[in-house]
Amino acid sequence: MPEESIYENLHETVEFIRSKTQLKPRIGIILGSGMGRVAEIVKPEVTLDYASIPYFGSTSVEGHRGRLVLGHVGSTPVALLEGRLHLYEGHSMAQVVFPTRVLSMLGIEGLIVTNAAGGLSKKMNPGDFMAITDHINLMGDNPLKGKNLDQMGPRFPDMTEAYDPKFTELTMKLAKKLKVPMTSGVYIGLQGPTYETPAEVRYLQIIGGQAVGMSTVPEVIAANHFGVRVCGISCITNPAAGISKTKLSHTEVTEVGKKVEHQFKGFITELIAELTENLNETH
Repeated sequence: MPEESIYENLHETVEFIRSKTQLKPRIGIILGSGMGRVAEIVKPEVTLDYASIPYFGSTSVEGHRGRLVLGHVGSTPVALLEGRLHLYEGHSMAQVVFPTRVLSMLGIEGLIVTNAAGGLSKKMNPGDFMAITDHINLMGDNPLKGKNLDQMGPRFPDMTEAYDPKFTELTMKLAKKLKVPMTSGVYIGLQGPTYETPAEVRYLQIIGGQAVGMSTVPEVIAANHFGVRVCGISCITNPAAGISKTKLSHTEVTEVGKKVEHQFKGFITELIAELTENLNETH
C-alpha cells in the first residue's frame, strides 16, 4: 500500500472514531494473549469491534478479542486495544502497527504494551512479569520500511530509549510495592508462528535476551516514531524451549495469562495513575 494511502486511511479511521466519542485518550494500552479481562478496568464510553473500524483489520488468535475500548481508568482517559494483529497471521507490518498509529493520532502521550512471552532464564517462573528495558528485532522486517510517513515522525527515529526509562522505573517500584513478581530485561521479537527450537533459545540467551515472543516490537517502533513514550511488560507464561522438558502450546500461554489477570488488573490500574502523574510533571 502506498505511504500516502496509509496516512489517508489513518486519518479516515481517526475521524470515524472521533465521530463516536469526543474523548481524547492520554494513555494507550495493548493487551497480549490471555489478558483480555484486564479490559474490565476501563469504565467505557464507547466500545468498537475491530471489524467495524475502517482499515483496522481483525485478529484470528485465541485470547485476542479484537475490540477498541475508549473510556477512563480512574480520572485518566484511555484507549485500550483488546488484542493485536501479528505478522504470522499474514498481516503486513503496516497493518500490524495501524491500530498503534491510530491511538497515537488520537493523542495518546504514553503507551503500555503487554505481551505473553517465553522466559529465557531458569530463574523465571510462569506467572512472573518482566518490565521491558529494550528489545532486539529479529522479525526480519520493520514497520518504517519504505517511504517515510513524514506526518508521523522522522526518517531515522532514535531508539536509544525505546522503552521510557522513567516509565520502567515507575513500573518496577510499583511492582515492589504491590508484591508483584517483576524482573526487568530485554525482549526479543521473532516472527513466529513456530515456537523457538532449543538451539535458537540458546542463541537468544547468548545475544542478551531475557524473554522472547512474536509481537510488541512493531508497535513500539511505531509509537517511538510518533514520539509516544512506551512502557513494556511481558507476562512470562512458560520457560522457552529446552529450558523445560514440557512441549509448548498456546493453550498453556492463555491459561497462565488468565491465572494472573486479577493481579495484573490491579497493577495496571495503579500503573496508569503513576504514569499519568509523571506525564503531568513533565509537561
